[in-house]
Amino acid sequence: MSKEILNDLIIDVSAHEISIALLENQQLVQLHKEKTDLKFAVRDIYLGKVKKIMPGLNAAFVDIGYEKDAFLHYLDLGPQFRSLQKYLNLALSRKGKLPAMGKFRRDPDIDKDGKIADVLKAGQLVLVQVVKEPISTKGPRLSSEVSLAGRNIVLIPFADKVSISQKIDSSDERNRLKRLLQSIRPRNYGIIVRTVAETKKVATFDNELRALVKKWESAFDRQFDDKAPRQVISELHRTYALLRDILDVSFNSIHVNDSSLYSEIRDYIANIAPEKQKIVKLYADSQPIFEKYGINKQIKGLFGRTVSFKNGAYLVIEHTEALHVIDVNSGNRSKNASDQESNALQVNLAAADEIARQLRLRDMGGIIVIDFIDMQQQEHKQQLFERLKEIMARDKTKHNILPVSKFGLIQITRQRVRPEMAIDVSENCPTCLGTGKTGPTLIFTDELNERCKDVIEQYKLRKMTLQVHPFVAAYLMQGYRSLRKKWSRTLKCHISVQPSSSNQFLEYRFLTASGEEIPYEFTTHHGLA
Repeated sequence: MSKEILNDLIIDVSAHEISIALLENQQLVQLHKEKTDLKFAVRDIYLGKVKKIMPGLNAAFVDIGYEKDAFLHYLDLGPQFRSLQKYLNLALSRKGKLPAMGKFRRDPDIDKDGKIADVLKAGQLVLVQVVKEPISTKGPRLSSEVSLAGRNIVLIPFADKVSISQKIDSSDERNRLKRLLQSIRPRNYGIIVRTVAETKKVATFDNELRALVKKWESAFDRQFDDKAPRQVISELHRTYALLRDILDVSFNSIHVNDSSLYSEIRDYIANIAPEKQKIVKLYADSQPIFEKYGINKQIKGLFGRTVSFKNGAYLVIEHTEALHVIDVNSGNRSKNASDQESNALQVNLAAADEIARQLRLRDMGGIIVIDFIDMQQQEHKQQLFERLKEIMARDKTKHNILPVSKFGLIQITRQRVRPEMAIDVSENCPTCLGTGKTGPTLIFTDELNERCKDVIEQYKLRKMTLQVHPFVAAYLMQGYRSLRKKWSRTLKCHISVQPSSSNQFLEYRFLTASGEEIPYEFTTHHGLA
């Protein structure tokens, strides 16, 4: 019997970035970092301008405001491209109100084997949707088969079919959903029913369908000018999109450290899953939220080139532009010949669990080649293949796994729609900070005292938190007449000391009483700045 999985979502909001961590049974499995002013996200819809037609590629480059022109292939125009362009032109040229979608007359579908030059020309305005975010040196990838995703359904303007998720196995349920959605589907809209919609009632679909239709049509209600490039419809905030796509009965809690986002998430969940509203909790502790839930420590151990996972075994992960290579090593496990096959199987099965986690965590896409420890028995190779398929079933990103080759390799292809999550976990030498030289540690506390004095005077503080490595914190708070108490008294400011294992040994930060980091600039005395 498989172990029950409990999901927790931890959200850390700072001035310029929102970090979202998904934990499965306290293990970090997904990490998203998003700038608060993020643009060109997957599913954002833009009014773009065609910059160049490339007949040899049967594609066009479109300006949507990114520094590099976005790529639009003929096959990504969608069958209903002419209808979409006709509607767009009506919106751009209209004097009064647009005709209702239900009364709009669609044009014939484009030829699936046609040429880009037959339907697009340079300077033309087009409505496009981001399907792949900018990655490395490449601009965004676009589609003109636009869609709006809800929790249970996806709405496709100018289509006319109802499709059911292939992951819904029951033919009776598939037929029920198809009949139900066909009965409420508005004219000139297609619908894809998502897996989570299984067993849902008509009222749920009707409310969501109305909201998605309103979102589409309201984008054209106002005066629709020809100013391009510009965003027309934005995808949900990444937090909401993540909740929409993964929220289920297994969710245990959602912790967020920002009151405004906390209220928004509660309101959002009240709409998509009212029964889960109570799991949203506002985090108000002075300790950083990622520190409290052990996320910083996990990040340090999971994003390096080498990742340990069980009894000394470890992975070595290498990245190139085209593919990722993962090497499985048994470490210091027994190398006894009689025991070698069973050891190899145990290490490989444990490695499969960690590799599935790493793919989700780093959002690795493209081709992944895994070099497992050699095994002789075919049944063990098949067991490994089945284990990897089972554990990868939790990964909602499209992927394909090939069986173990005769060389002991497994190849995985995984869809890439966003840049890979890469975090540099290397640290400078804690005593020389990368300079190769160090000042006398004997005077470190004297310098730290001076910097406390500078920041207190600069910001006229009455309370302050000094965040330092746990070893340094223990030293500062040691004894009845501790340095912390002495500094608080002489500097006329109540100084709290906060241990943080994510700090390097001689690294320190100044925080306000409410936990906000205080910016500071100091001259370097002996390399400790």
